[in-house]
Amino acid sequence: MEIKSKHGLLKSFMLNPDITFENQHEDEKVFLFLRAHLATQITWIISVVILFILLLIFDFLAASFIGFRQLLVINIFAIIFMLSFAWLNYLHWFFNVGIITDERIIDIDFNNILYREINSARLKSIEDITSKGVGFFGSLFNYGDIFIQTAGTETNIEFYHVPDPSKVTHIINGLLKP
Repeated sequence: MEIKSKHGLLKSFMLNPDITFENQHEDEKVFLFLRAHLATQITWIISVVILFILLLIFDFLAASFIGFRQLLVINIFAIIFMLSFAWLNYLHWFFNVGIITDERIIDIDFNNILYREINSARLKSIEDITSKGVGFFGSLFNYGDIFIQTAGTETNIEFYHVPDPSKVTHIINGLLKP
């Protein structure tokens, strides 16, 4: 199966990426690397921008009746809060990934800083692949959810808000053919 190669550190959809991962088998080749579509991150980015603008407005209005030191302390705590909120959301997006190789499909869920969950399923145990659109913005930006059902006791795999779900489904189906 011949696929064009695309690379990038912040990409949500990488075909034939030049990456390795923990517990990768020696001859295992990565075909597809997935993250949630960047458009799904807009809400927390806008929230941080709005909070920063509100902080500037607060500084302008409160400067006349709050001392400089109190205003400085408020600003430091507000900026630490905003940066922490942005950093945690970025980490959640960056480390929640799906990896599709020539042997298996791996779903890495980064729930918080201290906990991650890794599920994998061998390609030969996959029974069904379903892709679903996720509303207006999913149609507008071409992202959706993919559900992979496996046989036996292996866990089912879900990829949420991934770019071009029909193409991902097509690539996986191509890997399943003998």
